[in-house]
Amino acid sequence: MTARATAAATPAEATTGKDAILRAARRAFTQRPYAEVTIRGIAADAGVSASLVVKHFGRKEELFNTVADFGPAAEELFDAPLDRLGRHMVLTLVRRRREQQADPLLRVVFSLGNHDERSLLRDRFHAQVTGRLASLLPGPEADLRAELIAGQLIGLGATLGLHREGAGALATAEHLADLYAPALQRLVTG
Repeated sequence: MTARATAAATPAEATTGKDAILRAARRAFTQRPYAEVTIRGIAADAGVSASLVVKHFGRKEELFNTVADFGPAAEELFDAPLDRLGRHMVLTLVRRRREQQADPLLRVVFSLGNHDERSLLRDRFHAQVTGRLASLLPGPEADLRAELIAGQLIGLGATLGLHREGAGALATAEHLADLYAPALQRLVTG
């Protein structure tokens, strides 16, 4: 094996570094004002070099825009027929938390401050998650039902994060869906 081949990152290592950067960036942007967040700080938290952060995401503004994009999470969460959407959302959220060590929605909770970037995070969440879900729901009060569903999903994510070694951590994703999804499904179908 050549020195060049050993120095190159494998696809798995590159993905792991990128995922670590995204986790660190989510923490940074949701817990501190935008002006206080630095690429170097994110890199240090992720255990990578600042140049790797720039290579994957470019400038701080581009990294923030990636963190503030809920579109891919919404696509994944809502990718099921309406008659099975409640269960699908629970399974997707739980599996993503466990497999990728990331919650697709919970970061919006930290956006409750008054800073412009936090407002942007809330606005994007509303447009890309709650608004998109409301457009899918049949029947009356779709906006209200979508907000309640989003709240329940955030609550599930917060509970799983709070009780990382509790009963929820020991339960299978399917069992959690058996218990949690019926309430979501009632909101989905109205």
